[in-house]
Amino acid sequence: MSEEQWVCLSQEEFDQLQKYSEYSSKKIKDVLAQFNEGGSLRQCGSQELISYDVFKLFMRTYLEVDLPEPLGTHLFLAFSQKPKKETPDHPKERTSSNEPSSPDANIQTTDNAAKADEACAPDTESKMAEKQAPVRTQAAASPLGDPAVQSSSSESPIVHLKDVVCYLSLLETGRPQDKLEFMFRLYDSDQKGLLDHREMDRIVNQMLHIAQYLEWDPTELRPILMEMLQGMDYDQDGFVSLQEWVRGGMTTIPLLVLLGMDESSSQGDGRHAWTLKHFKKPTYCNLCHLMLMGVRKQGLCCTYCKYTVHERCVSKNVPGCVKTCSKAKRSGEVMQHAWVEGNSSVKCDRCHKSIKCYQSVTARHCVWCRMTFHRKCELSTVCDGGELRDHILLPTSICPVTRDRQGGKSDGSSAAAKGELLTQYKIIPAPGTHPLLVLVNPKSGGRQGERLNFFRDTPDFRVLACGGDGTVGWILDCIDKANFAKHPPVAVLPLGTGNDLARCLRWGGGYEGGSLTKILKEIEQSPLVMLDRWYLEVIPREEMESGDQVPYSIMNNYFSIGVDASIAHRFHMMREKHPEKFNSRMKNKLWYFEFGTSETFAATCKKLHDHIELECDGVEVDLSNIFLEGIAILNIPSMYGGTNLWGETKKNRVVIRESRKSITDPKELKFCVQDLSDQLLEVVGLEGAMEMGQIYTGLKSAGRRLAQCSSVTIRTNKLLPMQVDGEPWMQPPCTIKITHKNQAPMMVGPPQKSSFFSLRRKSRSKD
Repeated sequence: MSEEQWVCLSQEEFDQLQKYSEYSSKKIKDVLAQFNEGGSLRQCGSQELISYDVFKLFMRTYLEVDLPEPLGTHLFLAFSQKPKKETPDHPKERTSSNEPSSPDANIQTTDNAAKADEACAPDTESKMAEKQAPVRTQAAASPLGDPAVQSSSSESPIVHLKDVVCYLSLLETGRPQDKLEFMFRLYDSDQKGLLDHREMDRIVNQMLHIAQYLEWDPTELRPILMEMLQGMDYDQDGFVSLQEWVRGGMTTIPLLVLLGMDESSSQGDGRHAWTLKHFKKPTYCNLCHLMLMGVRKQGLCCTYCKYTVHERCVSKNVPGCVKTCSKAKRSGEVMQHAWVEGNSSVKCDRCHKSIKCYQSVTARHCVWCRMTFHRKCELSTVCDGGELRDHILLPTSICPVTRDRQGGKSDGSSAAAKGELLTQYKIIPAPGTHPLLVLVNPKSGGRQGERLNFFRDTPDFRVLACGGDGTVGWILDCIDKANFAKHPPVAVLPLGTGNDLARCLRWGGGYEGGSLTKILKEIEQSPLVMLDRWYLEVIPREEMESGDQVPYSIMNNYFSIGVDASIAHRFHMMREKHPEKFNSRMKNKLWYFEFGTSETFAATCKKLHDHIELECDGVEVDLSNIFLEGIAILNIPSMYGGTNLWGETKKNRVVIRESRKSITDPKELKFCVQDLSDQLLEVVGLEGAMEMGQIYTGLKSAGRRLAQCSSVTIRTNKLLPMQVDGEPWMQPPCTIKITHKNQAPMMVGPPQKSSFFSLRRKSRSKD
């Protein structure tokens, strides 16, 4: 098997690609058929080698959404390769499984990466169009399935369509037998029902490519797959038939785990998700009760229920995984413990004695309530969900409901009189509980919003948003579109960069690996606060100029124009071009410092008052005597990762406002307090990048207060940088209107513990 040089995706990018594949409604074999006559990709031709433009079109058709540019570029680079040029003096040599990689492999890979990076850049599409014509003509002239097509050094990078299809098919759900048969027919170009070793090598390379992201060691899997290939060719003629290929694959346990074991006896709910695992402590097989032995990966472990078995035991009569729904069509079923034997290193929850290593095969723990007992110490068989019962939906709370296709609904005990029956599920939570719906980053697939519809009729459920401010905004938008009778409250687990909204709600500036159980208990007791949300309407002028797309139409945190948006835009563009330079918070802060320093000397937004008009509640704000380089419209008291531009207002000077009339008098503004639920906006002026740095470091308390109002209108007459909730863009001359939309209930974290020095600082500020 040839050793291939891969430009690998990061683990985050691979997880993101998995989510996109999971939420796609299409199968890869159906998209492949679109290259045929009458398909949506027929204009691309039936070709083996494809360019970056065709690759993007293919991925858009398969995933039903455009991949983010960094992910799309890196995925293309992972497949790009430059075929060796075949000459009469140097004919193409057949790839051998024992042949070492070429000495020029590293140089060639670097050359390909550079060319692919150039070809994938957004501003070089015209160059790609010029280079694609000879590539397509050459690919069409060569036989389908021949990977060794001549290519000159000046051509754009190309990828093998079959390798891309094989790679993506491994991410799909389905039976291993069907996947093996699909791969066989995919690479059987001549349709003779035989694969040679070179074609099998290409399939195995894609399997190894996937395995490294699933925390497998390719050096362990490669010999197993090599042995499988050698064992398949029974007559040693160098070719493998479909029957031999499927039989060999179905008898290789690690390969079955990689493909996703899908036995007919455990389809759907209750199916294990096996992974090869290395155990640091003595571990026993749950089936044969013998210890798992080995130097590296000793056995298989289910991701969900932690059921552990030997490789030789996984194909035996293994009990099903934990059930997530009830079979009864009526509520009231008593929830029983879902026991999993052994491998528990904690203390018994009854006798409070440690579970010894030699006893680990006899002890039991419940998957749902996480209670652990010796066999002799077991108490009631009824499971109440444990300490997190308020958040957990036990299987007995999810009951099937029979409906017909015409929209009729049965009573759950008899079939519908007409129409084909469909089985759906209804959530009936235990009294006094608040089920928690956890949603992660929206880039993992826009279809996560469909999960909200599953909870439509669920009373008193809550939502946990795991991500940054953009994730929270996306989830609030999904809730608005779902039109719930009662808006579910939202908590935040901060996983972004700035996490300004999470800071205001006391969930912290970033999750650093603390106890999730503690966070869930805090959510259970958290009070609610209403968050104002605002419409952001951008109306361009008649004369159209080149600009970027407005990221959001709704503002949750802040909007700004000028110097701070310029820094954010430069940071954003650099991160899009070189994502590898922005892989830590410390590096991000250093880049911000560099761009802020250069902006201090460049002053690109100098004399901003000459190019904008500001109105607050219909009253124009005079900016002629104020030298500003930026203006920020605030909804929450946090920006730039915790900076309060409005500043603190002393409690003994706070004025309770009886109306929402605009205030622009500097003397009155000193007594105005900021609140994220008062349906008011705070307008702050920034004198430059130097002042921003002073506020960020605490050398200056706040910016210049300009107004507090319920609506804002801004008119511009030139191309200016802007940002909303941390997403920057360049905007041509336009009119911007910010008006109140609605309020969303948000959960507030526990009060932060203050240190002695912070208390001293607060007492001095009061004085």
